Amino acid sequence: MRLPDPRDALTLIGRSPALLELGLSLVPRAAALLDSAEALLERADALIERIETTRLSADAVVERTEGTVDDANRLVVRAAGLVGSIEPTVERAQRLLDGAAPSLEKLQPTLDRLAETTDPHEVDALVSLVDELPKLVGHVRDDVLPLLTGLDTVGPDMHQLLDLVGELNAMLSKVPGISRVRRRADERDDVQQD
Repeated sequence: MRLPDPRDALTLIGRSPALLELGLSLVPRAAALLDSAEALLERADALIERIETTRLSADAVVERTEGTVDDANRLVVRAAGLVGSIEPTVERAQRLLDGAAPSLEKLQPTLDRLAETTDPHEVDALVSLVDELPKLVGHVRDDVLPLLTGLDTVGPDMHQLLDLVGELNAMLSKVPGISRVRRRADERDDVQQD
């Protein structure tokens, strides 16, 4: 390496106006660069503020999400309890359905026909009949059944009555002039029927 000597100083002095001019031309550029750096710092500060706002919002979302997760966990625990309590009922219902399935399959054609042929007024009549059924059963029990138990005595009485009518008819046929009365009665009946 070489040490500077006086000749280097003279060369430097000769170049000083150019260097001075170069230095002076660099001042506005340095000022513009400084302005750009300040603007860049302002933008960076604004960006940092927005990042901080976003971070705070994200923290709030995380807190709400944690609350929602806690609520969901509580719901899952409750749902598990409900499912546990429903399982025996479901199993019982399944057994009932499995037991009733063969009968229901056999009844299916009948049910289809009943559904196709039943009118709403027939359903109303059936409902009305079911409503009246207690009264009807009461009347049958209190009124009709006692009459039916007394019918066993009516048969012999009817036979006696028929025998008596037969004897009366035989006696009337021996009365003189009865055949004329019968003929007139028959003629009157024929006229009334026409």
